[in-house]
Amino acid sequence: MKIGFDAKRLFNNFTGLGNYSRFVVNALLDYAPGNEYLLYTPKRRNHPEVNAVTDRKDVSVITPSSLYTFFKAGSIWRTWGIAKERTALDLDVFHGLSNELPANLPQRIRKIVTVHDLIFLRYPMFYNPIDVRIYEAKVKAACRSADRVIAISRQTADDVISFLGIPDSKIDVVYQGCHPQFKQAKSKEEIAKVKRQYNLPDQYMLNVGTIEIRKNVIFAVQALGLLPPSSRIPLVIMGRETTYKKSVITAARQAGVIDSIIFLHDAAFLDFPAIYQGAQLFVYPSLFEGFGIPLVEALESGIPAITSKGSCFTEAAGPDSIYVDPSDVEEMALQMNMLLSQLEIRQQMISAGKRFIEKFAPSKIASQLMSVYETT
Repeated sequence: MKIGFDAKRLFNNFTGLGNYSRFVVNALLDYAPGNEYLLYTPKRRNHPEVNAVTDRKDVSVITPSSLYTFFKAGSIWRTWGIAKERTALDLDVFHGLSNELPANLPQRIRKIVTVHDLIFLRYPMFYNPIDVRIYEAKVKAACRSADRVIAISRQTADDVISFLGIPDSKIDVVYQGCHPQFKQAKSKEEIAKVKRQYNLPDQYMLNVGTIEIRKNVIFAVQALGLLPPSSRIPLVIMGRETTYKKSVITAARQAGVIDSIIFLHDAAFLDFPAIYQGAQLFVYPSLFEGFGIPLVEALESGIPAITSKGSCFTEAAGPDSIYVDPSDVEEMALQMNMLLSQLEIRQQMISAGKRFIEKFAPSKIASQLMSVYETT
């Protein structure tokens, strides 16, 4: 079988969508051998994460002709030019890995698109209105032209039905796994080294994600202020900063915990596992996600998690994580304090979390993807 991918994110993004794209292709290479995998990208990039995929057997990379490159028209090629590539004519399947599909692919090619979330439609106030219209037009066109739509969670599947009018019978829920580096247990010495590198304390709670309103990290800061000073440990907030950071700082000052907040914006992705594994507790009070991959990373790293009720969070964090109303600060503080003081409960949650995330193993996801490709 010849399987093509819209691989722009695989080559050029090194967080969410890029990690997903590389995870999918690597999983298929490992557990669905014998196929040919063609990566279509407007621009090729030399990077260790990318090379680990492109250097493998049965992988080909297709880029636009020099004419597209000269006029810097890679986006036009990605939408309209891929279908005209000679290699595309021989494909059995084309999989758009990030909400989009090329136009005018031959009818006989089975077309699959992964939809990660429709947050821009659920919370349009967080986006530029023009961007919302562009994103909506692209994902709607992709879902309508696709033979199958892959949603990365049941929550996303429900949103595709609700916002785009796509029938449930056309949608498959296939979860995503986290980067394999999170499976590597770090030694005490490695964790201590990373803590020294980033000036982290011996004990801390961790929050990971872009520091923006939807992630609701102010909620965790306010809850920290309600903890007894004797049991309070710092909160490390790791992620890209936005103007919302100013509000977080203001909330920390008002709660009297500004000295217990540590922002970490420049951590190397290779250091993430040690930073996760060095934490006592993961707090993720986000209001809404398409899936919530940091929760999977936390469970894989052996950290108990407190997250929000609703949305997709139970799908990512499983039945043994703790869920709180993301507006009930007192409940969050109570659960933080309970976990910080109860080592036995933390250990039970860690063991249960490890069992739960076996469902996100690359072998299982590759099998589910091949089932979608073969039965479309």
